Order: sequence, then structure tokens, then C-alpha cells
Amino acid sequence: MENLKAGRRTARDRQPVAAAQKAASNKPKAFDFKNLPQVQQLQLQRAAADMIGIENPFFRPHDGLAAGTTLIDGKPYDNFASYNYIGLNGHPDVNAAAKNALETFGTSVSASRIVAGERAFHAELEQGLARIHGVESAVVMVSGHATNVTTIGHLMKKGDLVLTDTLVHNSIAEGVRLSGATRINFPHDDLDALEQLLISNRHKFENVLVIVEGLYSMDGDFPDLKRVIKLKQDYDAWLMVDEAHSIGVLGKTGRGIAEHFGIDPQSVEIWMGTLSKTFSSCGGYIAGSKVLCDYLKVSAPGFVFSVGLSPALAGAAIASVKLLEREPERVARLQANGKHFLEYAKQAGLDTGPSRGYAVVPVIVGESATAAILSNKLLARGINALPIIFPAVPEKSARIRYFITSEHTFEQIERAVAITAEELAKLRKDGGAVERLLQAAK
Repeated sequence: MENLKAGRRTARDRQPVAAAQKAASNKPKAFDFKNLPQVQQLQLQRAAADMIGIENPFFRPHDGLAAGTTLIDGKPYDNFASYNYIGLNGHPDVNAAAKNALETFGTSVSASRIVAGERAFHAELEQGLARIHGVESAVVMVSGHATNVTTIGHLMKKGDLVLTDTLVHNSIAEGVRLSGATRINFPHDDLDALEQLLISNRHKFENVLVIVEGLYSMDGDFPDLKRVIKLKQDYDAWLMVDEAHSIGVLGKTGRGIAEHFGIDPQSVEIWMGTLSKTFSSCGGYIAGSKVLCDYLKVSAPGFVFSVGLSPALAGAAIASVKLLEREPERVARLQANGKHFLEYAKQAGLDTGPSRGYAVVPVIVGESATAAILSNKLLARGINALPIIFPAVPEKSARIRYFITSEHTFEQIERAVAITAEELAKLRKDGGAVERLLQAAK
């Protein structure tokens, strides 16, 4: 009898275990991210685009070097989608420097610089960047985005205030969020609004940092740096200028917005830049006082806890710095091309927004779907120019963004503008049909 009772108890004990095992076997082995609302929304948008026949214009692989022209699926295109601003990517000197660094040091420095990854070329590159900016020192990091995130996130803290132009790059916004500081946006390029924010808020915070860009990558305009500097001096604030798109582009010799306005670069506390544009490499850097850069090298998490810049990338950037210094005529060609594009586009009746005609010229078309369709039609006619759509820009401000380089010809520029105007006019003429398709897809 006792054995029978024990057997029944064992069976009862096994039932919850068996039920749990059965329930577990019905669960997925890993979470399926298609269940995330944001992923489902993206899939719906893609399905709607497929329904109305809009081919995805993004992630098209190029077959080789993308300069003034490029190859996609073996076909040549005039290329206006790469920020190879002064044509140094693929330059023989740049390639040779990258190869020499690779052969000497290998593919990686294999450690963070503070531990065992320091190499002589790191200091050479930083000295060159400091020289370009006209300041004491620089510190190079492996990512442009991470440079802003770690620098702002490390320097600022709760109890501080960061005032940012509403159109600053995502990396700046993420850096402020990481820091815990209060962030207030001022309307794009509205320096009167910036002054009012300083008047109303400076006394409430310990440190105040103002952040603007040297050249805004979506609109192609830039701030009145002289006035920004005066404001930060009047209200005892710091100033950070993101020169990702303005080094090599602004100024007679390409030394950026300080050279363009003829101001002393040492009156700005923090200069930021990237290596992936004019300097035909990859990474980011901060330039400024030696005290600032030395501090970041021993304390900024994105530098201390990250591997040092790889030899080939550093070699390419060093050679690019030297070429910028040696061949300012490249900057002159770029500026002439940008001016020509802007003038020709305005003559064609295209909306170029506030662009000043330095390397970045948007053609604003309105709806995101229209921008995507226009980009595909341009590709069909031999022009590679990508759309910028919501949420990167407001929905009614979707655009085709043209990157102008020193390597474009006037003929390429005029053809691109003429075809853009022609295809956009066709789309607008048939706007009713496009709108009906969009409504049907919703």
C-alpha cells in the first residue's frame, strides 16, 4: 500500500514538470524581432512601397571606387552620393601610404592605445589635424559618431546645459543624452533665439556648451561663426563646432569655417571632425587645446576602452592631410563646382533650400515617396543621387541630396540638374496618380 501511495505521489509530482516541459517546448528558442512594433511599422512601409512599385534606393552595392563616377551592377553612373569632397579617396599617394602602413604594422594595432596600441603614426596624424585646424593638439578615435558621443557624454554632466541647433547630427544628440545634461534646441541657424536661451538659462547651470556644425549635411548651409563666438564669450559658455562636412570644403585652403570667416581657431574650445570625408579614411577626432586632448586620452571611455585607429586608415588620413596642405587647388575646384551646381539648379527652378553651394546641395521635393521615386528615375538615366526621407528630415521636406566634389565636371553637373528638373516635373504633372497609389497603399 505504501508503495502504491508513493507511486501516486511521484506521478503527481511529475505532472507539473511535464506540463512545464511541454510549455517550454512550444516557446521559440529566441525572440523574434519581427514582433517589435517598430519593426512591424518598417515592414508595413516596405510593403506599401512594393505595392506602388518603389524600388528600395538604399544599400545598392558599388563595384569599385566611388568618385565623380561609379559602377553599379557593372554600369557607369555619374555619382553624387559620396562625400569624397576633394577626390583623395583612391589617390595614388593615399593608397601607397595605406599599403605601406599595412605592410609595416599589419591590419590592427591590437589594443587600446593607452594599453599597448600606441604607434608613431597616431601622433603624426594628430599633429597634422591640429595643424590643419590651427590649434595645439588633437585626439583621434575609431568612429566619427562615437567621437561626439563619448566626448560630449564625458565632458558634460547633470547640472550642465547643452544648447544645440535643431539640425545637429544624431551623434551630438546621443552624446548629450548620455551625459545627463539638459538639452535645449534652438531653431536652425536662429542666433537671436540662441541668445535668448543664453539670457534665460545661463545662470541656472554650472557649465553651458553651445554646439553648431561647420556645414550642415542636410541643407548645405553654415552659421555666422563670428556671432556664435561672441555669444558664447558674452555668456561664459563653451563652443563646439562639428566640422565633419566643412574641413576641406570651406576656407580658401580648406581649413574649415574658421578660415572662411577669418577668425582665430583657438577662440573655439572644441573642434570635431571626421576622417571619412575629406581625409578619405574612417574615424573621428577632437582638436583643441593640449589640456583638453590629453584629458580625453586618459579618461574618455570611447577612447580609453576602444582599440586604436588601424594602420591603413591612419596612413590614408596622414597622406590626405598632406595633400590638402599641398594642393589647395582641389578646394578651389570643389568650391567652383558647388557654386555652379547651385546657380544652375536655381535657374532650373529647383528648390535648393538654404544651401550655400559648398559641397552639399539638396533638391527639396516634398513627400518621401516622391523623393524615392525621383531617385530611382535618376538612376535609370545614369545619375546616382540618393533621397533623404522622413524621419531624417521632416516629411514635407524630403529631398535628393547632392554631394558635389572636386572631381565632377561642369558637364556632369549640368546634366544632373537638367535631368532632375525634367523628371521632377513629370512626377508633379502625374502627382494625382502618385497620390492615389499612396492612398491605396495605406
